Amino acid sequence: MPRQTASYSGLVPASTRASASARGASRKADTQPEMRLRKAIHRRGLRFRKNVRALPGCPDIVFSGPKVAVFCDGDFWHGRSWSERKAKLLRGTNGSYWIAKIERNMDRDIEVQEQLERRGWRVLRFWESDISNDLTTIVGDVEGAVRGDE
Repeated sequence: MPRQTASYSGLVPASTRASASARGASRKADTQPEMRLRKAIHRRGLRFRKNVRALPGCPDIVFSGPKVAVFCDGDFWHGRSWSERKAKLLRGTNGSYWIAKIERNMDRDIEVQEQLERRGWRVLRFWESDISNDLTTIVGDVEGAVRGDE
């Protein structure tokens, strides 16, 4: 059964200052995992564009010719291990706000992926911790998709 679309309308952050601080600390582009992945891909001789705003979701890495879009998703903001993380957030301060916010991100990820796939794009999504822990495998996956080996 599909999850209802998350909404955090009517919910408020613990404080305006805390919310602004959280948003400011969370980079939208050029995160460490993203830069590590780009550097490793570039070393393999693959050339790409980054943060292409003309595409849905503004993919982190784009290979226009083979139509491959790569996203480097943050574990927290995109809901990795969601059931455990959600339980932890429920025990914390303003949990309903953060849960709704992350669930909306997760829903948006699905929407963006569907939009890109309808346009003929292959979408690859990698968790930040996987990039940190197994960069070689992820670079191989990207290279295989771009070169058509998969």
